[in-house]
Amino acid sequence: MKSSPGEIRWSIGDLAARFDLPTHVLRHWETKGLLRPQRDSADRRYYVEDDAYRVAVILSSKAAGMSLDQIAGLIDGTTANRHALLVAHLDELDRRQAEIERSRHLTRHALECRAHDVSTCPHFQAHVADIVAGTVVGLPMDRHGHAARG
Repeated sequence: MKSSPGEIRWSIGDLAARFDLPTHVLRHWETKGLLRPQRDSADRRYYVEDDAYRVAVILSSKAAGMSLDQIAGLIDGTTANRHALLVAHLDELDRRQAEIERSRHLTRHALECRAHDVSTCPHFQAHVADIVAGTVVGLPMDRHGHAARG
């Protein structure tokens, strides 16, 4: 990633501002091996256009639900398990999408239900009967009673 004449060079503050990130995030990604900024003669980091694209890929991948370890496998051209990593992520997305669809269905039913307590509504009970029967496990809850995320 050598800088060519006339190529844009960003300081860590400039690149962080471009993506509305605190500078410590870029430093953290560097410690995780996700970014490899170049250094000037005073040992200050500087970033070039390729780094900006890498930051955009990291942010997009995080928005898609990937962990930093998964992203490292995605952007490291030498990772042998890249395919398996992506298949596993697609499987997780499918699982989460099914959860969202179930939640959407239940929420719509509850919205239209005339019962003041939807847990007593026979139609709503039918939607959660598999959870009561133990054939489907409901969303795990954290210690505050909020749906836990994996």
